[in-house]
Amino acid sequence: MLSSISPAAGRLLISEPFMMDPNFKRSVIFLTEHSDEGTLGYVLNHQSEYMLGDVLPDTSYSEMPVYVGGPVANNTLHFIHRCPDKIEGGIEIWDGVFWGGDYDQVKKLVSEYQLKEDEIRFFAGYSGWNAGQLDAEIAENTWIVANKFNPEILFTHDEQNLWREAVISLGQKYAHIANFPENPMLN
Repeated sequence: MLSSISPAAGRLLISEPFMMDPNFKRSVIFLTEHSDEGTLGYVLNHQSEYMLGDVLPDTSYSEMPVYVGGPVANNTLHFIHRCPDKIEGGIEIWDGVFWGGDYDQVKKLVSEYQLKEDEIRFFAGYSGWNAGQLDAEIAENTWIVANKFNPEILFTHDEQNLWREAVISLGQKYAHIANFPENPMLN
């Protein structure tokens, strides 16, 4: 299971095609933490109705999108980025991709237009699992784990096709499910 993969952070979780939970329907989640205590990650392809200026009204650059990171603590703001030269204190999770960092520095960089949308992604809330919960869901085939992927996928702005592209990137074994209809009753 996932816990046998070390380290598990930096993996993608891809929901099975017929998951009906609206929080995770056709979701791609970037895992940032996995330990004996639980797992944490962010949904990459569910953009919220908010822009950064709506949640941080004191920032000048208000047009950066905020994504729904998951159903937990959706009144909190989180970020991943790929610019450690600009943002101190982040934790490298995957090949040049960092989680968190100096929040005040990020606000200043955003206000001064020093960060681009393809360098940073903001999330309201997160996705979380208790110890063993995600392993059980994977065993039930609720999720597909991607151990290798192009880091560009984390910063793409094509949310509509992200799930499909992530499935195709898993290889021939999974490629056929990329074209499954969202509602099998309509097939």
